[in-house]
Amino acid sequence: MKKIILSLIFCGLTLIAKSQNLTEKTQKPSVEKSIFGIQTGFAGLWIYNEFKLSNQFALRTELGLDAYENDDYYPDVGFLLTTVISLEPRWYYNLNKRTSKSKRIDNNSGNFFALKTSFHSDDLLIEFGDDSNAKIVNDLSIIPTWGIRRNIGKYFNYETGVGVGYIHYFSKNSGFTKDKGEAAINVHLRIGYQF
Repeated sequence: MKKIILSLIFCGLTLIAKSQNLTEKTQKPSVEKSIFGIQTGFAGLWIYNEFKLSNQFALRTELGLDAYENDDYYPDVGFLLTTVISLEPRWYYNLNKRTSKSKRIDNNSGNFFALKTSFHSDDLLIEFGDDSNAKIVNDLSIIPTWGIRRNIGKYFNYETGVGVGYIHYFSKNSGFTKDKGEAAINVHLRIGYQF
């Protein structure tokens, strides 16, 4: 009788362990519900939040200071940092592949396509030059971007991306005769910390 009871208990534990493994495998890889962090790179400093729209889509919002090249409108002004507000839907397209190879996808680690929409404003300017009356022309850019994001340990990450799109300068608002639009390039390399 003891052998039968022990055999039933052993079989029951095996079934329970088997069912736990099956539920882990049936869960689809997904972006995080919400992540918040700070990043820096060769062209500025940014605070960001990414929140989940679906398993592979996240919406990134960003507030930061961007390097600003001002030669077209104010050629005498030196290097500037200006405020930027960005809204960027991202599609993390390789989460299934990374999971199947046992690679990390936590903190939205993966490859992505994004539509980066940014608005530069003259609300806050930090100038690195001699002119104390530094000005910029506000602009809006929309740039399709391909990029990667990877984790370094638990809290640190790095991100790089490249894209080509369109930028529109609101130069009439700054006293110039007409607005201007042209092609824009987004190349970024950032390292960050996630809270």
